[in-house]
Amino acid sequence: MLKVFKLWSDRYFGDEEAVILALLLAGSLTLVLTIGSILAPVIASIIIAFLMQGMVSRFRGWGLSHRLAVTLTTLILMGALVGALLFLLPVIWQQLVRLFSEVPGMLIEWQRLLLLLPEQYPQLVSNAQVEELIALAGSELGQLGQGVLSFSVSNLPILLSGLIYLVVVPMLVFFFLKDSATILQWVGSFLPSRRPRMRQIWLEMNAQVASYVRGKVIEILVVGGASYFTFLLLGLNYALLLGVSVGLSVLIPYIGAMVVTLPVVMIAFLQWGIGVDFYWVFFTYCFIQALDGNLLVPLLFSEAVNLHPVAIIVAVLFFGGLWGFWGVFFAIPLATLLKAIYSAWHQGMDASADAVSADSLGV
Repeated sequence: MLKVFKLWSDRYFGDEEAVILALLLAGSLTLVLTIGSILAPVIASIIIAFLMQGMVSRFRGWGLSHRLAVTLTTLILMGALVGALLFLLPVIWQQLVRLFSEVPGMLIEWQRLLLLLPEQYPQLVSNAQVEELIALAGSELGQLGQGVLSFSVSNLPILLSGLIYLVVVPMLVFFFLKDSATILQWVGSFLPSRRPRMRQIWLEMNAQVASYVRGKVIEILVVGGASYFTFLLLGLNYALLLGVSVGLSVLIPYIGAMVVTLPVVMIAFLQWGIGVDFYWVFFTYCFIQALDGNLLVPLLFSEAVNLHPVAIIVAVLFFGGLWGFWGVFFAIPLATLLKAIYSAWHQGMDASADAVSADSLGV
C-alpha cells in the first residue's frame, strides 16, 4: 500500500513546481470559500484590471505613457460605472416597479385565458387543473413579491456596501494596472525559477479566458442594445428591462435564451394579443437570437474556449450554485482554468514518467 502511494505521489508531485501549484490551488480555494466575501472588492478589482489590460496596451501603442494610459483607462471605467448608476439603473428600477404594479392585471388576464382552455380542449384540460394552476401561480407570485419587499428593506447595508465598492474598486484597479509589472515580479519571487507548467497555464488562460470574457462583455452589449432598440422601435412595454434581460441571458449558454424568451413573449402577448405587432416582436427577437448564435458568437469566440457543451452546462450549474451571478459569469473561464491545469499537470506527469523510464533504462 505504501509503495502504491509512493508511486502515485512521485508521479503527480514528483517535483517542486507540482507541489507549489497544488498548495496555491488549495490555498486560493480556501481563501475564496472562507473570506471570499471580505476579499470580494480585491478579487473583482484583479479581474477587472486583467480585462482592461488590453485597453492600456492599446493606449500605449498610440504613444501614451504608461501612467497616462492607466489613468485614461480608469477614468473610462469610472465613467461607465457612474453612467450605469445615474442613467441605466433608475430607468430599469422604474420599469421593474411598474411591472410589479401591473402583475395583478396580468394575472386576471391570464386567468381569463386559462379558464377558456377547458371549454376549448375538454379532453386535455379540466376545470380543477386550471384552478389548481391559478392557485399555485398566485402563491408563487405572492412569495416573490414578499421576497422583493424584504430585499429592499433588509438588504440596505448591502446596497451601501455596493456604493463603497464603486469608490474602492476603481482605486484598486488603478493601482493594479499601474504597478502590474512590480506585483507580478513580487509574486514570481515566491515561485520556482523554473516553472513550465505554471507558464503554460498562464499562457493558455491569458489567451483564452481574457478573450472569452472580453468577448462576452461585447456580446452582452451588442445583444442587449439590439434587443432594447428593437423593442423600443416596436413600442413594446418595458423595453429597457427586457433588453437588459436578453443581454444578460447570454451569460448562460443554451439555457439563458430559452428562459428569457418567456417574459418577452408573455409581455408582448398581454400588450397586443395574437396579432401583427406580436408577430413582429416575436420574429425580430428570434432573428436577434439567430444572429447571436450563428454570427456573433463564432466571430467573437471562434475556438477560444474549446469545451464540450455538457462541461459548460455543468460548470454553469456548479459555479452558479456556489457564487450566484458572478459564478455564472465566470463559470466558463473557471472551467477553462481547470482544463488548463489538468492539461499542464498531465503533460508534466508524462514528462516525469518518461524521465523515470529513461533513468531506469540507463539512457
